[in-house]
Amino acid sequence: MKKLLLIGIGTFSLGLLLFIFFKSLNTKSFVALPLTTEKKDQITQENPLSINSMRKQTYPGSKITIEQTLDPGSNYNRYITSYLSDGFKIYALLTVPEGKTPKNGWPVIIFNHGYIPPAEYSTTERYVAYTDAFSRNGYIVFRPDYRGHGKSEGKPEGAYYSPAYTVDVLNAVSSIKKYKDANPQRIGMWGHSLGGSITLRTMVINKDIKAGVIWAGVVASYEDLANNWHRSQPFIPSERERATRRPSRLALIEKYGDFKQNPGFWESIAPIYHVKDISGPLQLHHGTLDQEVPVLFSERLKDALQKAGKTVEFYTYDGDDHNLSQNLSLALDRSVRFFDTYLKK
Repeated sequence: MKKLLLIGIGTFSLGLLLFIFFKSLNTKSFVALPLTTEKKDQITQENPLSINSMRKQTYPGSKITIEQTLDPGSNYNRYITSYLSDGFKIYALLTVPEGKTPKNGWPVIIFNHGYIPPAEYSTTERYVAYTDAFSRNGYIVFRPDYRGHGKSEGKPEGAYYSPAYTVDVLNAVSSIKKYKDANPQRIGMWGHSLGGSITLRTMVINKDIKAGVIWAGVVASYEDLANNWHRSQPFIPSERERATRRPSRLALIEKYGDFKQNPGFWESIAPIYHVKDISGPLQLHHGTLDQEVPVLFSERLKDALQKAGKTVEFYTYDGDDHNLSQNLSLALDRSVRFFDTYLKK
């Protein structure tokens, strides 16, 4: 009798274990196997941040609307304007040279500013000396605010893990091409820091940019951004930025795997791996004591461009900072001459 009882208990226990096992196959507690390479490649192509994906999209821009006429500069007029990007009204500073418009229009510089807390941003503040250097030398300057900045509609999603700001700049390019006094065949682009990242991304997506200048750009691979970017002060997003639930590196790692698990994905979203398709020559500037963005990033981009057989000029400034404040006039003069070479001749 005891033997039969033990057999019955053993059979019941085995049945219970089998029930629990098969039940787990249909519950959320079941641990899935890693994604296959085929599945990862499929997801890579679908990611909106990938260079290939962004090339497939359209960026129609819109007519540029004059919102406010500002006091003129030394030999140019200044306006606060707006245009459309993804349905959002984006504000921008526009400067137009005085005098007779050339037969084919004035050459253009799209000006991509660096990081400024979006709630503190103003269309007419900061970078005044920078824009003036280009404006008084015979260029239309168009400086988009990016979405979520100042009065611009939309949310400030960031530039590194979201395509949003680059989309705004690509729509700015299309918009300025429609402007009556602009030469659509002679468009250059300048970018500082975060704006340098946008400039590089734009130039491997859009063929309309004939030359680019980047100061202290965040232009290296995402692996370098993760492992070799040590700022003097940790970046803390503003309250408004935190409220937007900005895309993050950790979210991408969770979805696609890290740099070793899925290098193809991280290369697909990093413009430095696509410089063979860059739209024009590039000039790089970086201070050796930059505490915000390491000079290593510009060195990496210079090496990638040279390896791809592209035209690149690279200037370093010993002991200078993130804004090249000790060599501002020199760096601006070099930038103007570079644009003159490729946009005016």
